[in-house]
Amino acid sequence: MPFPLFTRFLLAGLTALCLLLGSALPAWAEFSLPPLPYAVDALEPAIDATTMTIHHDRHHGAYVANLNGQIQANPSLADLNLNDLQAKISQFPVAVRNNGGGHWNHSLFWTLLAPAGQGGSPSQDLIAAIDRDFGSMQAMRTQFEQAATTRFGSGWAWLIRKPDGSLAITSTANQDNPLMDIPGIERGVPLLALDVWEHAYYLKYQNRRPDYIQAWWPLVNWQEVNHRYAIATSGR
Repeated sequence: MPFPLFTRFLLAGLTALCLLLGSALPAWAEFSLPPLPYAVDALEPAIDATTMTIHHDRHHGAYVANLNGQIQANPSLADLNLNDLQAKISQFPVAVRNNGGGHWNHSLFWTLLAPAGQGGSPSQDLIAAIDRDFGSMQAMRTQFEQAATTRFGSGWAWLIRKPDGSLAITSTANQDNPLMDIPGIERGVPLLALDVWEHAYYLKYQNRRPDYIQAWWPLVNWQEVNHRYAIATSGR
């Protein structure tokens, strides 16, 4: 049985049990796997349907399930939404950091992808900021590709808006992200993200990470990146 379907059955059974016993649902039921905003084959040929299914249903699904499993041992999680958790992640065990980061990172990642030709273009405001801080869009792309290619092992590459308003390229290991209050992480608001864990590309590209990175660019959902940049600059 696919993992999301199993999860829905599990939560439905738990809901019925809690209603029968007259008790409230536990807080961990609040963490759930978001559906993909497109069909699993919508990003082909760059990202194949099998990879998308495994990546979303199994890998992301496991982060959600494992994070839910941490709430009983860490009750203060019940008072935090997923966004707020990132900024307080140092207060929790490494299992919360890994799975909370994995859930947040992937939830963002899916929204930053769109079928080729449907993602729009960078806004004039974003282009102006990129030109200001990198010199050109091509220079930003080159620096981003370098960060993604040279991230040793598993991790992510990011375009962020720093607290001083400038843009920067950074990368993080494992499931860390720029919102986390972890030493050594360059903090900022993520605008664009690329998952460079092998599970994101290995079925199609094997060890050819640079090929995966090049194939990914036409899938960037610039409309979402623009939206995130507009929110970040408005202070909301």
